Amino acid sequence: MTENTGINRRRLMAGAGLAAIATPFVSGATNAMAQNTEGDRMKMVDAPPSDSFDLGDFKLLVVEDGTRLMENPGETFGTGQDPETVAALLEENFLPPDRLVNGFAPVLVDTGNETVLFDTGMGPAGRSWGAGRLREGLIANGYQPEDIDIVVITHMHGDHINGLMEEDGPAFPNARYVFGEKEYAFWSDDARMGTPAEGGHQSVTKLVTPLVDQATFIGGGDEVVPGITAMDAFGHTPGHLIFMLESSDERLLLTADTANQYVLSLQRPDWHVRFDMDKEMAAATRRQVFDMVAAERIPFLGYHMPFPAVGYVEKVGDGYKFMPKTYQFKV
Repeated sequence: MTENTGINRRRLMAGAGLAAIATPFVSGATNAMAQNTEGDRMKMVDAPPSDSFDLGDFKLLVVEDGTRLMENPGETFGTGQDPETVAALLEENFLPPDRLVNGFAPVLVDTGNETVLFDTGMGPAGRSWGAGRLREGLIANGYQPEDIDIVVITHMHGDHINGLMEEDGPAFPNARYVFGEKEYAFWSDDARMGTPAEGGHQSVTKLVTPLVDQATFIGGGDEVVPGITAMDAFGHTPGHLIFMLESSDERLLLTADTANQYVLSLQRPDWHVRFDMDKEMAAATRRQVFDMVAAERIPFLGYHMPFPAVGYVEKVGDGYKFMPKTYQFKV
């Protein structure tokens, strides 16, 4: 799918901020400028963590929508494993054996022609416990909700779709939407009622179905915009998609929930994850995707990786070692 409907938007805040900082603070109007700058600084302090970097001609902005402390991580990311085995692996990696932090990291890709947002975080459903901060983070970085041209949903679990709607309507009112055809067909089917997927069906009916008239449905191999291509990565959900970004001979893979935890799911890719709907397929997909990422030395962005959720993997033994990005995109 290729469609150029957006308007090229340039962020103006950085230049304005530099001008304000460079001006000596004296009296009168300059004092007002100082006060405004201090106000802007306070807003940035209050905003959720974010990270921006260039990929070729693309500009990426990762926002931490929120984090959540999880108890007994082996029950989620090593189901069926001996708890002592899980605890030992966590301790080997300098992590507590009985709890971990799970984060949510939507990403905005500004291609220069269109702003493309991948996943929408927890939205209003997460604000009671400190999540749902995506729009806040976008605004702090110069993007208004009205600026988003395309919203792409990698799959339809709640932490990816809850931010599609606010109390007064669509969270990104000018956007068109890109949904996985197979994913939507599964969750929107009334046959999900009375099954473990009933809650997901109800969420999709409430949050996704009202947007289908503005949506394009895709599968693996389809193009969102030039330089962004979908790939099938089924198992976590029936239609789970990942996306390859390519610009000026640089690549980055958005792996969504292919791996959910940077130690337990990468160092032990065959361990079952409670949220994977087809656990054997998800494990096979994990190996296929991260074999490619490791062999071709492709940076990746995983929705639940440690913020800013970007890094590399090295093949080590029967699994993979996560290496977070540092300054690779700045030199």
